[in-house]
Amino acid sequence: MWNKLKQIKALQAYKNSENFGDFAILKSDLFGAKVNPTVEAKLQQVVGYHPLINLEELSKYPQGSFGREYAEHMRKNNLKPFNISPELEDVARRNVFALRYVVTHDIFHLLLGFDTSYAGEIGVLAFAAAQNYSKSLKISLLLAKFLYPIIAPKQRQAIFANLKKGLELGKKAHFLLGYRFEEHWKEQIHEIRDRLGLPQIQNSQNYQIFIKI
Repeated sequence: MWNKLKQIKALQAYKNSENFGDFAILKSDLFGAKVNPTVEAKLQQVVGYHPLINLEELSKYPQGSFGREYAEHMRKNNLKPFNISPELEDVARRNVFALRYVVTHDIFHLLLGFDTSYAGEIGVLAFAAAQNYSKSLKISLLLAKFLYPIIAPKQRQAIFANLKKGLELGKKAHFLLGYRFEEHWKEQIHEIRDRLGLPQIQNSQNYQIFIKI
């Protein structure tokens, strides 16, 4: 009980942190999402790995590079990267699953071609569930499958289409959660997709076209 109280106090203290990842990782740590043991073993290579992401710097990279595309995605959607404060290093190392899931969430959106709507969110969630990261994600997917069409009825068709697509991609792709994306910003994004077993994507305003290769 005392540990939970300390976690709640820490969560409140970092609620308005300049590093958006602080609140997210403390929230995940509080609710104790359990990672699949097999997945935990695969994540050893990224324990405590959370280099600072500087969008201004990434925006200077060449057109078509992974870093430039990520920076443009974040700016277009008015998002900020989930950076983690050095003070939370112990939490980050203790909960590597929460760390990498938080930090890579927006990267997944970009690489998978899902936008930030309810339909896009369920696509990413379906992908993570299909990759068998955690039982809690599978439960979250079941809830989202029921709730999202109610919350956003106009997106109903897109929600179920992305649900199916996310599951398909998750089963075919390589294990993404343990990949050190931050070491590959300068590479072309199509090279990253190829390496990870993801289809190439052509964006066309309100929908995505997946190109089989």
